[in-house]
Amino acid sequence: MSSAKPWFCRGLLWAYCLYLLLPLYWLLNMALRTNNSIAAGVELIPQAPTLANFQEIFSNPVWSNGFANSLTYVALNSAISLVVAVPAAFVFSRYRFLGDKHLFFWLLSNRMAPPAVFLLPFFQLYSAMGLFDTPLAVALAHCLFTVPLAVWILEGFFTSVPRTIDEMAELDGHGRLFFFFRIFLPLNRAALGVTLFFCFMFSWVELLLARTLTGSEAKPIAVVMTRTVSASGMDWGVLCAAGVLTIVPGIIVVWFVRKHLAAGFALGRV
Repeated sequence: MSSAKPWFCRGLLWAYCLYLLLPLYWLLNMALRTNNSIAAGVELIPQAPTLANFQEIFSNPVWSNGFANSLTYVALNSAISLVVAVPAAFVFSRYRFLGDKHLFFWLLSNRMAPPAVFLLPFFQLYSAMGLFDTPLAVALAHCLFTVPLAVWILEGFFTSVPRTIDEMAELDGHGRLFFFFRIFLPLNRAALGVTLFFCFMFSWVELLLARTLTGSEAKPIAVVMTRTVSASGMDWGVLCAAGVLTIVPGIIVVWFVRKHLAAGFALGRV
């Protein structure tokens, strides 16, 4: 019985992995077929695969601009979130001051609020400032949710670093900035990788704020996908091809931070 249990567990694991991969395979399956083929019935393997749907996305400026807009505001959001959250988390992990716990809880309470609460204030504010329908507007709006998340994750990592390292650097004559950039941050590469992953994923998949704060010039790919309707109906093949391409950036990010991500899930506050 004991020898059979590992095989049974592995079988369950493989079955679960196949269950997770099935929607992705079916998305790719439909992306390689025409609308007529999709409407005709189920094909486990495309009988006449075509790349026309992907060609439509790369040749149509609406799709290409949507991808460019999404990547722009996601990159801006990730960069701003890290620049703001890293020093904030360092202060929370190394210093004690009046109201520090209340301030930390206030940051987390912003993350708990639904995005719909901030739609109207953001819309009016950005319209008055001339930021409406720009990638920067979406990036700054997403910072309201990604910065608290980043501070929370990073503070857990930074607190786990022994304070004796700070004291040793000070005894060696290193200044605070030298210690922070040359010693402390390299020790927390896993924390930065995990934080970058979560900031990227939240901003990449968020739809409500991105749809409300953009018009015709800065529409992200998620908004473009919700409007893929032609005179003949829903263009399923192109929509699935766009879905396949939206997964690629996430895979690339996971690939580059995979080592730090594994360490982060094991050691950090995730």
